[in-house]
Amino acid sequence: MNAASVRPPEPIPGAGTPRLVVLISGRGSNLRSIVAATRDGSLPATVAGVVANRPEASGLAWAADEGIATRAVDHRGFADRAEFDAALADTIDALAPVDGQNRPWVVLAGFMRVLGERFVQRYAGRLVNIHPSLLPLYPGLHTHRRAIEDRALMHGATVHLVTPALDHGPIVAQAAVPVLAGDDEDRLAARVLALEHRLYPQALRWLVQDRVTVRDGRVLIDDADAVAGRLLLDPSFLADPGLLVAAGQHASTESGSAA
Repeated sequence: MNAASVRPPEPIPGAGTPRLVVLISGRGSNLRSIVAATRDGSLPATVAGVVANRPEASGLAWAADEGIATRAVDHRGFADRAEFDAALADTIDALAPVDGQNRPWVVLAGFMRVLGERFVQRYAGRLVNIHPSLLPLYPGLHTHRRAIEDRALMHGATVHLVTPALDHGPIVAQAAVPVLAGDDEDRLAARVLALEHRLYPQALRWLVQDRVTVRDGRVLIDDADAVAGRLLLDPSFLADPGLLVAAGQHASTESGSAA
């Protein structure tokens, strides 16, 4: 075992408060947008802890400085994936114990480890990921490079519930940007990441408010097939601002902005 504590845990939030345990591997830029949303009230939840599989992850130090409970579970110290997954699950459960019906949400935010089926089933329905492509396009790595090589017109990000099949869980929300002439991986990645920072807190809001159901593998929001609320288009992609209002109408009603 080598689950190393960076800071002591915070007190467990009060009963009924949705709790998030965020898993990261690096700088934690999506983590920062999630924490900001919990603090400004747009995401009615609390971050109960942050766990990284790399003790040197800069996002871990940032979270500790913000007074958030942090843990490192270094995958390099375990014999196999199953052993690592078990230690990771124990760490999550210690940070956010089940409190009656208040089970924590496990939020993958740039967590660069494939999780085994046993771990995924343990948190089934409460395990969320953001992936830098418009799934089912480009599962896996190097998504920006692949979009450019395919001469794609659109690229983006997807928030989805995690299942044992890599990057194939039910889609909760997507955001899109144009692929511009002259784009390289870094430019395209930066535009997608900016959308991720807006998309992930919104999707998590729907989830923690129990507004999301899955039927036949398809996500419904408020019992409706609200595609208009789940595909958030970057304004630069649309010539007609009126189309943006229609495309983001469901999200706009919630967030006060046409995302």
